[in-house]
Amino acid sequence: MCKVLKMKVMCFLTILCTVLFTYCFADTYPRAQNVSWFSINFKTLLMWEPKPTNYSYTVEFSVIGENRQKNPHCIRTLQTECDLSNSLKDLKATYSADILSEPPYGVNSDLVEFPHTTSEWFNPYKDTLLGRPEFKIKVSEDKRTITLYVEDPPTALFNEKDQTRTIRDVFGDDLQYKVTFGKATSTGKKTKISASSEIQLDRTDIDPGVSYCFSVQAYIPSRSTNKQLGELSQRQCSPSNEKTLFDDYGIGVKVGFILLISTIIAVAVLVTVLCCKRRSNTKQGKEGVPLRTV
Repeated sequence: MCKVLKMKVMCFLTILCTVLFTYCFADTYPRAQNVSWFSINFKTLLMWEPKPTNYSYTVEFSVIGENRQKNPHCIRTLQTECDLSNSLKDLKATYSADILSEPPYGVNSDLVEFPHTTSEWFNPYKDTLLGRPEFKIKVSEDKRTITLYVEDPPTALFNEKDQTRTIRDVFGDDLQYKVTFGKATSTGKKTKISASSEIQLDRTDIDPGVSYCFSVQAYIPSRSTNKQLGELSQRQCSPSNEKTLFDDYGIGVKVGFILLISTIIAVAVLVTVLCCKRRSNTKQGKEGVPLRTV
């Protein structure tokens, strides 16, 4: 009976020591803090703090509910970020990641489980930020239509032919563009949504011959409200084509008007010179008359 009791006590003490040793050893490797995802146009980074000193980090990630994987570039790393852009294959899936605090390369440990910090959930399709697009402006010859040609921003993803994919390649018909515009001489603003990268504005949107300024941003209506709109593009303005007084008349009238103005200026100069000369002669004449004696 005593022998059995002694064995149970020894077993309990062994388990207790193992737990305490694991807990104490784990504290020598600080857990990662401020873990966050940063993603723009599917360039996806997992970031955290602090910088390691006598330890390293290993990143494990997985689709929620599935087995975890490791990025080969983020195993026992001394960095505080991990590029998972091309590791998250299913863009519409939701992922989580664990950052393990481990001993550096070359250092062994008897720990079965290392301290770790779990990230928030991340869905590339729903959560990546949309960068600013580039676009060109073309005004029709009759000045009645302005067309914006938007260049779909490239992503950090590649297709089977190792070619860069654009956000249009990823989102397809889900991608739209929102245009914010107004007259260059006014503070008023209007908006227009287009499902195409070629956005045409006609007389229902603009006044012919007037200069307008435009900003464009990607728009994904299927997303949550705070993530539907991308970054605003740089502001660009169309050339002004408003007619002046000269535009309503032919070249003959323009030449005649210029000659008339030139003649008026010449006459004004001549009259001014004659007046100054006459005044000068009058003054000299008065100075030459002797004073009368009283």
